[in-house]
Amino acid sequence: MCRKRVQAYEYMSIYDHLNMPQKEAVLNTEGPLLILAGAGSGKTRVLTHRIAYLIDDFGVNPWNILAITFTNKAAQEMRQRVNDLVGMGAESIWVSTFHSACVRILRRHIDYLGFDNHFVIYDTDDQKNIMKEICRKLNIDTRLYKEKALLAGIAHAKEELRTPDDMEKAAHGDYLMKKTAAVYREYQMVLMKNNALDFDDLIVKTVELFEKHPTVLEYYQERFRYIMVDEYQDTNTAQFRLVELLSSKYKNLCVVGDDDQSIYKFRGANIHNILDFEKSFPEARVIRLEQNYRSTKNILEAANHVIAHNEGRKIKTLWTENEEGEKVHFRQFLSGYEEAEYVTGEIMKAKRQGLCDYKDCAVLYRTNAQSRVFEEKFLTAGIPYKIVGGINFYSRKEIKDLLAYLKTIDNAKDDLSVRRILNVPRRGIGDATQTKVQEFADHMGYSFYEALRVAEEIPSIKRSLSKINDFVSFIQSLKAKAKEYNVRELLEDVIRLTGYVDELESEGTEEAESRIENIDELITKTQAYLDAMEEQDEPATLSGFLEEVALVADIDTVDPSQDYVLLMTLHSAKGLEFQRVYMTGMEDGLFPSFMSVRDGDPEEMEEERRLCYVGITRARKELTLTSARQRMVRGETQISKVSRFVREIPRELVDLGHTIEEKKPQISGNGSGSAYEKMRRAFQENAYSVSKNYTVKNAEPLSYGVGDTVLHSKFGVGIVKNITGGGRDYEVTVDFDTAGIRKMFAGFAKLKKL
Repeated sequence: MCRKRVQAYEYMSIYDHLNMPQKEAVLNTEGPLLILAGAGSGKTRVLTHRIAYLIDDFGVNPWNILAITFTNKAAQEMRQRVNDLVGMGAESIWVSTFHSACVRILRRHIDYLGFDNHFVIYDTDDQKNIMKEICRKLNIDTRLYKEKALLAGIAHAKEELRTPDDMEKAAHGDYLMKKTAAVYREYQMVLMKNNALDFDDLIVKTVELFEKHPTVLEYYQERFRYIMVDEYQDTNTAQFRLVELLSSKYKNLCVVGDDDQSIYKFRGANIHNILDFEKSFPEARVIRLEQNYRSTKNILEAANHVIAHNEGRKIKTLWTENEEGEKVHFRQFLSGYEEAEYVTGEIMKAKRQGLCDYKDCAVLYRTNAQSRVFEEKFLTAGIPYKIVGGINFYSRKEIKDLLAYLKTIDNAKDDLSVRRILNVPRRGIGDATQTKVQEFADHMGYSFYEALRVAEEIPSIKRSLSKINDFVSFIQSLKAKAKEYNVRELLEDVIRLTGYVDELESEGTEEAESRIENIDELITKTQAYLDAMEEQDEPATLSGFLEEVALVADIDTVDPSQDYVLLMTLHSAKGLEFQRVYMTGMEDGLFPSFMSVRDGDPEEMEEERRLCYVGITRARKELTLTSARQRMVRGETQISKVSRFVREIPRELVDLGHTIEEKKPQISGNGSGSAYEKMRRAFQENAYSVSKNYTVKNAEPLSYGVGDTVLHSKFGVGIVKNITGGGRDYEVTVDFDTAGIRKMFAGFAKLKKL
């Protein structure tokens, strides 16, 4: 765009609240553009205003714009902001995730690749089930070749756009790779037979479609003349190729990302996509967004100092006009249990004092296993919480059963779904009969359901024939209803006719009641889908609903209106922000991980440091880092030193508080000869033997520990900060809400745990 045009719009009211780099990013619309957007620098604001500018001021048709992000949550937020800015016509803009956009394209054109347009999308559990069948079929010893490792090898190959043939050629003398290539080939054959795609296929098949059918590619190049990609640092090779193909005609590609937040290498993300953007697109402009609107100065300085230790990055330094704020809190404890008690107590105290709601707090950790002890403490304390990354709602048995019915109605070629519901509810069709059906299907080249439909042709199956025919008739009747019923009506009919809920009600257990509640939630989900489609003036189809639930991510289930503390891994926290963040397990060997410390790989350590940077920059007002001197890991006690990432933060930015390594200060005015000090020494002495027949006993164990909330008759409610063990009594340090920090002896204080 010419400079005159940029200047003409520089002071338009809609852009007055943008800073200069943001405004520059909005107004430069032509050609490749890399926006290096630091954490909390307003990248979503830039993208949405850029879309508004293209439509309102640059005259671009809304349907010529494609905006891609990585989560449904981010896509929904972006779409809402675009609607608020643009209004009429905004619904024509494609704002979606990579996977959703590819599903939409494949629904129209996948028949070019030999698939039916009613394909199903397999989740992780479905993939595992297929892999088990393949390993049995190919006589693979799963003790030597783990199913999970084989699936990971296939996923990595797809991320790099490598076919089974490519893998086999590259194997040379690598027997494992050669074996994986054979499994990969069989795996793809099963998927095609079932008219199914896995998540990686959604991208791979779209790239294949564009490369093999130029007319289809040209249609979408004309359709999407302006393309914007958020979180570009997280793209893999397949996603890069997809974007490259779509933008190759008009070159109007704007990517937004932050190499300092590239943390998904284990999922195939290629950081060089953003680091080498100018090499891939030589005419590209680069704009840096460095002003942070999220965090306090102290938190931001801590983040800057940590990430500065990485060498493989584009240089940028975040700054903010926000207040200086509190120092970063660091606390070290003897064990993971004390760590969890402290965090629990701090959250309770902040909530009780009206400093925050539960939803303003997040507990972050490196591995999912660390959540258990926090769950225990939160349950005891009555703190509501939600774990992100636990059992996915759509992975629960009752939900998968009912979705399998809907999948079978939509696509009967999906053998996995048909076999799942064949005996749900029990129909007396045994494993032996199913094996005969499967063998017949394989021999004839039929799907499992097609074999069921001609079961009378299968030898030695007459005893089960009537039961099979009843099942086929039932499915055919549901298929007929699907033409008239909406998704909710169809689901409710499946539930009623199968007696699924009736059977659960007859159990009369709490578990059964919980499963019924999950089914009710699934019905609610169908209605929400219908309402959303009506609002968007789009058709509500069974395929569309199944597609939506297949693409849902863990983070999409978080309801920001619910008042609960979020427990999640650092990887899951990306893209979120909280008033108070507790980063736990800050120990070398845990974070950074044991593997990165052991192997000494600079790239692995830099990825771990980027993960730390992401965690720090989630915090708006208050950041607490915690570690434990010893922690139970895989059944063994592990002694660890404080994480190097904590040590990379300058001392002047950190509040150490009371750590286990600090010498406890004496109370002012109580010298070594004071009455208090004499009493202190006396009560801290170990028990001693007065005579052979009389021994002074040790103090009884306390009912509370560090981090617990306690009540004192005079000072009121407080949090236990430290306990010094002794012989006759314990010295307890308590931070009271009104009286401040006090030290006292447990025997005299008579503290009551709340």
